[in-house]
Amino acid sequence: MASVPEAAKPLVELQPTRDFFVGIDSDGCVFDTMEIKHKECFIPNIIRYWRLQPVSKYAREAAEFVNLYSKWRGINRWPALVMVFDLLRERPEVQRRHAVIPEAPQIRKFIASGRPLSNDSLKEMIAETQDPELIQALEWSEAVNRTIAEIVFGVPPFPYVRESLEMMAQHADMVVVSQTPTEALVREWQEHGIDGYVRAIAGQEMGTKADHLRYASAGKYAAGHVLMIGDAPGDLKAARANNALFFPINPGREDESWERFYKEGFPRFLRGEFAGAYEAELIREFEALLPETPPWKR
Repeated sequence: MASVPEAAKPLVELQPTRDFFVGIDSDGCVFDTMEIKHKECFIPNIIRYWRLQPVSKYAREAAEFVNLYSKWRGINRWPALVMVFDLLRERPEVQRRHAVIPEAPQIRKFIASGRPLSNDSLKEMIAETQDPELIQALEWSEAVNRTIAEIVFGVPPFPYVRESLEMMAQHADMVVVSQTPTEALVREWQEHGIDGYVRAIAGQEMGTKADHLRYASAGKYAAGHVLMIGDAPGDLKAARANNALFFPINPGREDESWERFYKEGFPRFLRGEFAGAYEAELIREFEALLPETPPWKR
C-alpha cells in the first residue's frame, strides 16, 4: 500500500480475528466531548492566537457553526480554522468593524500538501520553510491540546456505548477512527477503561478517517461486513469511500442513537439486514440535523 504514514503501519498490519469490522469515531460519538472541547478549548484559543478579540462574538458563532452545528461537524482542525476565517471575512458585521481576519495562505498550503494534518507534519513543514504563519499555527494548535488536557476529563461514554462495545467485541474487530490527536484519544479511552475493546486507536497522525478505514479493513473482510459509526458527515464520507456501511450517532440525540444501535442496528448488521432502506432512513434523519447554511445567512 503506497504512501502510508509510518504511524499508520499498525493499521495496515492488522489481521482479522472476527468476520466483521467496525470503525468508531470518538469525540461526539463515544464521548460527549464536542461541546466542551470546542467551546472551552478551541474557540478561546482561536480568538487569542489569531487576534479576533474585536469580533469575538462572531468568531464564536462561526466556529460553533463549523465544528458543531453544520455538515462540517467533526472535520480536522486545520480546514475548520480556515472555514472560520472565510465565514468571518464575508460577514458584514465583521467588515464594519474593520477587523483583520487572517487569509491563512500558508495554512492552506499545508492543508493541500497531502501530508497528514497533524502537529508533527506541521513541524516538518516549519523546518523546511521557517514560515511565521505556520509557527503561529503550531503555537495555536499546541495551546488547544494543552487546554484539552487541562479541562477535558471525567466525561464518560454515552449510555449504551459500553454495552455496545461488549456486544461488538464478540463479533467484530474494532478500531477507533478519529481526527483527534492520538495521545488525547488514548488518554480518554484508557481513562474510562474501554480501550481494551478495540484493536487500535487511530488519530490524525495516521491520516484521514477514510485512510484509517482503508488501511485497517480493505481486502480483509467480506462485502457488507464493514461498518462505520460516527456523528459527523465526514464519518459518512469516510464510510462511503471504503464501501462501508454507516450508522449515525445523531447530534443532540446521542443517547437514543446508541440505544437504537445496541438493540437494533448492530443485530441487523450481523444478519445482513442493514444495507438498503434501513440505512437510508438512518442517514436521512442524520443529514436533516446538520445544515450547510449558517443561521445568520438564512
